[in-house]
Amino acid sequence: MMLKNIVSQGWYPLLITVLASVGYLYEWPVEALIPILVIILVIGLATTAISAREKEMERASLKIRELAGYFNRRFTGDSSLSIFAIIASLFKVDDPKLWQWARACDMAQRIFNTWCDSFTSRLESDARTGRLPSHLRLYLNELWLISSHYYEFVEQFYEVAEKIELPPETSEQYNKFVTEYNAFAQDFRDSISKLRKVAKTQIEPPSIQFARELAK
Repeated sequence: MMLKNIVSQGWYPLLITVLASVGYLYEWPVEALIPILVIILVIGLATTAISAREKEMERASLKIRELAGYFNRRFTGDSSLSIFAIIASLFKVDDPKLWQWARACDMAQRIFNTWCDSFTSRLESDARTGRLPSHLRLYLNELWLISSHYYEFVEQFYEVAEKIELPPETSEQYNKFVTEYNAFAQDFRDSISKLRKVAKTQIEPPSIQFARELAK
């Protein structure tokens, strides 16, 4: 990758070659020419390194936007694959205590959706204004925090589902959710592994947990 960037920004090797050739033809003093060539080389390498860093940040920013957008679109709001939508289906079960928990989750959903909408709005705003790369670590950490809190509801549902007989459609809906959510979790893990150095975060990939599937 670094070599590719050097080739694509080959102004300084060309300039060094030209100056060296001209210096040789006109017999410039070597002791005067070498420092100039070294300075050009140092500036060129520094420019290349900065450019490579900027491109890495751009790619990392794009990945964070993709992850956040997918999570918000598939697992929050009115999506049928939202864990909150699956929890709401428990109102079909004749169990008043279960309804009480489902109502509490419904209230939590409103707060959670507001948080996710705010996060996405801020993320897209900074992406449009070019500030996202400089705030990359903050957004990565917040996305991790969002997914961690979300997983708590996933785990709560699983524990409840293990103790009661679920409607078949609820079990099917949940297991479909598990398939998509775990694909997201794996993608998030892989992305964290790649972004840790760029975003300077202490998040460990295994901290993104997988949802457990219900026995069929």
